[in-house]
Amino acid sequence: MNSGPDFSADIATFEHALAAAKGEAAWDALMPLCQRVVGAKLFTVMTVDNALGLARRAYTNDASAYPVSGTKPIHRDRWFDTVHGQQRSFVANTLADIATVFPDHELIGKLGCGSVINLPVVVDGAVVATINMLDVEHHYTPARVALAEKWLRAPARQAYLAALAGGAA
Repeated sequence: MNSGPDFSADIATFEHALAAAKGEAAWDALMPLCQRVVGAKLFTVMTVDNALGLARRAYTNDASAYPVSGTKPIHRDRWFDTVHGQQRSFVANTLADIATVFPDHELIGKLGCGSVINLPVVVDGAVVATINMLDVEHHYTPARVALAEKWLRAPARQAYLAALAGGAA
């Protein structure tokens, strides 16, 4: 019986890089793992201040289009219900679907992206961050979403805790 791809070696590489990482370098360790497991042209991390209802971009692989910057309010919509309420990944596979929840959909399209998976990072029962991976339309198939859930949830939590300890979360 085929249990799908095995990313154990990639996890070991991530863990080795994470052990040497301080602060933002934790996200540098996570990004290649995410790109290997599910692919991502654009990779960002948003941290969440649940008490204040604010999100902040803590990491990006495209600082010119998506700089690490200030905070923005969290909107309670179907994205919020999926990610925060159900603690499930939010997936949109067309730019039109992305446009229903992200006001920056035009920029996303200009970057050649048309699908997204937002993987929640859960610590102590609360979503504390999202790992945001974007690629071409229809990229995040159910099989890729399953891979993200299986192989990326624990490393994302590890990277968040390492970034937090280093002052970058």
